[in-house]
Amino acid sequence: MILHFLPARNSTTKTGRTSFSAGTFLSVFLFVFILSELTAAGQPQEAVISDIEKRIQQINQQIDSLKSRLREEEKKEASLLSSLEKIRLNKRVLQNEIEALQLRRTLTLRQMNELRARIDQTRKTLEKERASAERTLVTLYRFGRLDFTYFFLKSSNLETLLRESKYLTFLARYQGEAIDRYLKTLEKLQSLETDLKNKMAEADSLLRQARENQAKLVEQEQKSQQLLSEIKKNKASYLQMMSELQESTEELQKLLKRLQAQEISLPSPFIPFNEKKGQLPWPLSGRVITRFGKEVHPKFKTITVNNGIEIVPSGNDRTIKAVHGGRVVFADYFQGYGNLIIIDHGLSYYTLYGHCASFLVKTGDLVRAGQPIAIVGDSDSLKGECLYFEIRHKARPVDPLQWLKRR
Repeated sequence: MILHFLPARNSTTKTGRTSFSAGTFLSVFLFVFILSELTAAGQPQEAVISDIEKRIQQINQQIDSLKSRLREEEKKEASLLSSLEKIRLNKRVLQNEIEALQLRRTLTLRQMNELRARIDQTRKTLEKERASAERTLVTLYRFGRLDFTYFFLKSSNLETLLRESKYLTFLARYQGEAIDRYLKTLEKLQSLETDLKNKMAEADSLLRQARENQAKLVEQEQKSQQLLSEIKKNKASYLQMMSELQESTEELQKLLKRLQAQEISLPSPFIPFNEKKGQLPWPLSGRVITRFGKEVHPKFKTITVNNGIEIVPSGNDRTIKAVHGGRVVFADYFQGYGNLIIIDHGLSYYTLYGHCASFLVKTGDLVRAGQPIAIVGDSDSLKGECLYFEIRHKARPVDPLQWLKRR
């Protein structure tokens, strides 16, 4: 395992902060853009709205899961790793809530557009029915059926007069169907205008909530950076973190030995992992910031043994890919490594992918070389957004750079 104790570059803080705000809103934008394309392609409006509602439901399920994890973390004995994990979980909850709020607002804006279209159509219908109602009133007046019709004819605003007239109920019951239709359309218009007003208030409220959550997210990020800074500057905190990470390394070793004892089935035929040494594709396009082997801390002069490497992503691609075919035998949170995926490639070869933001596969899935398996993140990372990558043979770590293609 890599024990992360080197001071983070200034760019790490900036990169980390950008990732939680721009990344969240980018995902919302892309989701809404896809829905817009589907609408333009002719997909029914009801289907588009249903897709948004399904996505909101998925996010709410993720929020519930994260809050459950947060409650479990609160029960644990206080530690630096636990403190970092609680901050990270709070950030993830806020990020998910912001995305859900943005999607709900998108849904509300769509509903507002529908209401405006219905209001426009209703107004056009109302104008036609107004003329018909006026003709009916004139006819009734000429035949002497209504003594008060004179006031209607004198009125410059039939709509207002019908609303206020004490004869409104009588007119609605009268045999003049044109008047009855007019009154019903008028009532429908009033209802639609009320609905639109409520939806506008709802959209404003959702926007306020999203901005409030964004401010809370900034606070959590600052809290995280302060704790990381303390760990990097204070030797006592650094040594405590190193001790906790060493415990995590030992727990991971136990997990790998348990996994090694399990029998798994792989599709046949398959290329043995050991035949791909020096030819494996990179799990992530980026720059190696931590190398395999011993590392001396520049400030405290302590020696750390790194069991893997860390890669900072380059460009916009944040997708982590499997380096070889195999079966996912672990996909969950593991303290010290964050969200961790372990793939069994057969013949006691394993690859490990840590610090993930989210998984694209689950335990038990068969994966092929180059298949997307996760999104890079900063879970339990002291260096911001990066991938922690290990290769193990019989639970023993080997240098990944000797197995990956030269670049």
